[in-house]
Amino acid sequence: MGLIECSANAKLSLIIPTYFNADSLSLLFIELEKFETTLFALGLKLELIFVDDGSGDDTFPRLMEFRRTRIGTKVIKLSRNFGAPAAVKAGMRFVTGDCFMFFAADLQEPLDQVVRMAKQWADGHKLVLSARKSRADPLATRAFAAIYRVLIRLTIKRDYPSGGVGLVLMDKIMLGPMLSSAKNINPNVYAFWLGFSPKVLEYDRAMSASGRSRWTFRKKFRYAIDTFTGFSVIPIRLMSALGLTAAICSFAYAIRIVIASASGDIEVSGFATIVTVNAFLGGCTLFMLGVIGEYLWRIFDQVNGMPEAVVAEEHL
Repeated sequence: MGLIECSANAKLSLIIPTYFNADSLSLLFIELEKFETTLFALGLKLELIFVDDGSGDDTFPRLMEFRRTRIGTKVIKLSRNFGAPAAVKAGMRFVTGDCFMFFAADLQEPLDQVVRMAKQWADGHKLVLSARKSRADPLATRAFAAIYRVLIRLTIKRDYPSGGVGLVLMDKIMLGPMLSSAKNINPNVYAFWLGFSPKVLEYDRAMSASGRSRWTFRKKFRYAIDTFTGFSVIPIRLMSALGLTAAICSFAYAIRIVIASASGDIEVSGFATIVTVNAFLGGCTLFMLGVIGEYLWRIFDQVNGMPEAVVAEEHL
């Protein structure tokens, strides 16, 4: 199906989670107006769904002001900060479009790229991904992201884009599986994991227009842990392999000690060796318990009945 043949009622739902974005919203609103005009020329309507993730600044009042000037804008206010994945899923509850995606309020991802993705959806692709060709981020951020992507390709999906996925546009057929996903799941990886054949585009990621990002290293690290424990059993299997290797080495060393003792070659000294081996095995044990604890926590977090996010206000 080509763009010109799109139904006049075809609609793209854009979910925009916000958190302390008051300073960047003015620019975002201007860019969204241009973006909506471009979409309309292509035969697509735009549904805007803003989710205020417990911001402590003027983000929510500015969203409400924008809603008064643009009729139909949906503004969802969460009771507190639940994190970006939870905010995105909360916004998905209000999607009514034929396709949908989530978009960062800091404009690091270009809206022109979303237009390209919408064209691919109109051509019949159920899942459209935009992989980063380059990114204007600090060196430490790029290094952490590179390690993160390598681990994803090694432990979860080997064909995951090597540049990382920044934007994901999904057909409405994927809305149900996305809403039924587990808590704190990585939506980008989950959309790819569902198995729909993706159309992959590339783009250059710019610097954040809002200055200092609140997507801190601590949040990124926690997000990475959630990703690996949420999709892969490999960390558990690596622990099993490490434990088996340590047991074999310890057994071989014990045999050597017995033989040396029987032949009279053993010396009284050996304190350093004993301490080293015990420290190594103790460290391995604590590390393994930590990984097991992460999986157990995910199970508890999923079954304890606590909501992933609490919507305090709905303005539809």
